[in-house]
Amino acid sequence: MSGLIALLDDVAALAKVAAASLDDVVGQATKAGAKAAGAVIDDAAVTPKYVQGFEAARELPIVWRIAKGSIRNKLVILLPVALLLSAFAPWLIPLLLMLGGAYLCFEGAEKILHVFHAKKSHEPVAVEEKVTSASLEEAKVAGAIKTDFILSAEIMTIALAALPATGGVMLQIPALALVALGITALVYGSVAVIVKADDVGLHMAQAGRLASTRALGRGIVTSMPTFLKLLTVVGTAAMLWVGGSIILHGLEEMGVAGPAHAIHAIAEAVAHTVSAAQGAIGWLVTATLDGVFGLILGLVIVPLVTRASALIPRG
Repeated sequence: MSGLIALLDDVAALAKVAAASLDDVVGQATKAGAKAAGAVIDDAAVTPKYVQGFEAARELPIVWRIAKGSIRNKLVILLPVALLLSAFAPWLIPLLLMLGGAYLCFEGAEKILHVFHAKKSHEPVAVEEKVTSASLEEAKVAGAIKTDFILSAEIMTIALAALPATGGVMLQIPALALVALGITALVYGSVAVIVKADDVGLHMAQAGRLASTRALGRGIVTSMPTFLKLLTVVGTAAMLWVGGSIILHGLEEMGVAGPAHAIHAIAEAVAHTVSAAQGAIGWLVTATLDGVFGLILGLVIVPLVTRASALIPRG
């Protein structure tokens, strides 16, 4: 009897350890995923354009195909690479993180420049016709998965850098896998809702039994273009904020702490001018200045990338 009690005690102890480990994995994955907010928002903002122009019946299957490609990018390719880097070349992670931050700054600045260029050109925007071409769908899905690979690499690098170095591979593997699956579900679940919202709204407007239901449906349909534009704006701002903060933090670790300290001092000075919500005001000022720094850096990078691209032979 005493042996059974001892065995049950051992099982209970192991269960407690397993539960604590699971809590640790979930907690670390949540923190790591939150660090990748900018890339996540941009991923959700970018993906809907890949289903524009297709018949409604093909929208969700296309989103699902892209989501499967995203999971494959993260789990099959990027997770093993991240673990190898962590084990054999941890010194590369901050450099890759800064490279990813610079890419986010470049993408954000390029989007802003594109908006101003489009306004100056005053060219009419062609209305896309609904298409069913299988080859076009294949090309769109392939392009979306390639774009996702870049953003997924940034997400996984940010997540890896956010995990504690003392956790070891037994924490890193489940935490990174959880980040990969959770972020993919969040991004592409949101995309699925976004791309089908106008269809749902149209159905409500036409077939709703109540006047309030029909009015809500019309509101959804008419508000979706504005919502998509707002999502793009938020995604761009998040890219610049996260990219700028990554670069500033990297510079600080390399001994160039002046820019980060200046932003911190300005944020504290502004926060002290208000009596309430000083923490929120300080964070908002810091995020804004990080974004401004990211935009300036991006505006410097864009012409360099443009010139470098022009030198690459095309054939």
